[in-house]
Amino acid sequence: MTIAFVFRLLYIIGLILIPIVLLVLPADFFDHGETVCLSVAIFNTECPGCGMTRGVQHLLHLDFMSAAAFNRMSFVVLPLLVYLWLKEIWRVSSFLKKAHSEQTSTQDSKK
Repeated sequence: MTIAFVFRLLYIIGLILIPIVLLVLPADFFDHGETVCLSVAIFNTECPGCGMTRGVQHLLHLDFMSAAAFNRMSFVVLPLLVYLWLKEIWRVSSFLKKAHSEQTSTQDSKK
């Protein structure tokens, strides 16, 4: 087992755990606290992305009204994030399958 294989395996485990953690967190987890938006912090003006994290979190919990109140673009962003997430899992898992089959064939040829 190579170090690249181990890192990719840990990477895919992390990719799988992120949505699980977001689903376990309450829908209003990101609703409170200081803003991280530079536009708000410097210019005191909301940018088009303001509320996106909170909107996506509420969408994950099927709270459509709150998601729309935070940022209506979250209805576009969440499906894109899901698509990119699935594409990345597919890419990494195919690498792991290929590396595993190569490792198995190398071990078989040594016997």
